[in-house]
Formats: sequence, C-alpha cells, structure tokens
Amino acid sequence: MEENREQNQATEEKENYLSIGGLFMEMVRVFLLAVVIIIPVRVFLFQPFFVQGSSMEPNFEDGEYLIISEFGYKQTDVGLADLYFTVNPFKDIARQDIAVFHSPQKNEQFFIKRIIGLPGEAVEIRQGKVIVYNKEHSDGFILDESAYLGKDVLTRDTPRIEVAADEYFVMGDNRMFSYDSRAFGPIKKNKIVGRVLLRAWPTGRFLLY
Repeated sequence: MEENREQNQATEEKENYLSIGGLFMEMVRVFLLAVVIIIPVRVFLFQPFFVQGSSMEPNFEDGEYLIISEFGYKQTDVGLADLYFTVNPFKDIARQDIAVFHSPQKNEQFFIKRIIGLPGEAVEIRQGKVIVYNKEHSDGFILDESAYLGKDVLTRDTPRIEVAADEYFVMGDNRMFSYDSRAFGPIKKNKIVGRVLLRAWPTGRFLLY
C-alpha cells in the first residue's frame, strides 16, 4: 500500500514537472515568435512618428501620432535603398503621398511633407497654381490639389525648379508657413524614411492613408 502511494506521488511529481516544462517551452516559443515576426515588423516596416509644428495643417496638426510605413524605404549602409527603388516598382512613393524624411541640413531632424514633384520632373508655381513638367506633359499640367488644400490657401509663386533623377520635390500643406523644397530644394530619395500609413491619435481623427 505504502509502495503504491509512493509510486503515485512520483507519477504526480513527474506530471507536474512535465507540465511546468511544457509551459516553459510554450513561453520560449512565444518569445521566439515575437523575435522572428514582431520585432522585424517594428524595426524594418513600421515606425511611430509625432507631428511637430504647423507646416502640414490643417491635415496634420502638432502632437498627432502617426504610423509610417518604411517598407521599401528603409535605408542601409550597403546601398539597399537604391535596390528597393530600382527593382521593385511597387515601393516607389507616389505623387501627393505624405512622406517623412531626414532634414537636408540636419540628418537627426525629421520633416513631414507632401510629395509634389517626382524624379526627372520640374515644378513651377505660377499664379498660385502648381505646374508640373515631365515627359508626358512637356508644356506642364496644373496639379489638382483640391483634395487636401482649401480654396483660400495661397501658394506663393516660385520659379521653375528641376528635380533630378534621384530627388523629390516636397511641400507642406500649410503653404504660407512651410519650410520645404521651395527653400531647400528637392530632397534626395535616400533621405526618405517612409510614407504616412495612418493617423493613430487622436482617435477622433483616425485615418488610414
């Protein structure tokens, strides 16, 4: 009888040990899953960004919390940025996308602006209208900005500016109070961190782009 009790006790201890071991292994699996999936997504694909300043008002206001997609824009020290832009056309940023990029003057500083001119184009502002010149429109076309600019927004005239093959012309939506390509010229594509994917905060202004 005593022998059976000792055997049962040993069996229960073994089962408890296996149960604890199974729980530990499950925790290890969850941790590895986080390392393999969640961390790369956070580091290489998406990044949080806080809006600072008024250059993109009223569409983006100071203190708003954005999520930017770095997919295809992540810069590396081995020239992979150019590889992304050349071999995968789906990664190219589009006209009127909102981009986050390193300041041309201070690399540690970030700007948020709207893409206006694409590589190889030219941009001119005449009578308050943005005119884009490219191969398809050698005489230029007036960019329709009614989706994000109010009718009363004034855009000062700017002489024609050429955009190189590795550059983008950017402007803030708050045209009278935006420090952008009209001042510092087109930005290099390797300065781009990513494009705005969604506005997460405040929740009342949540929007997926």
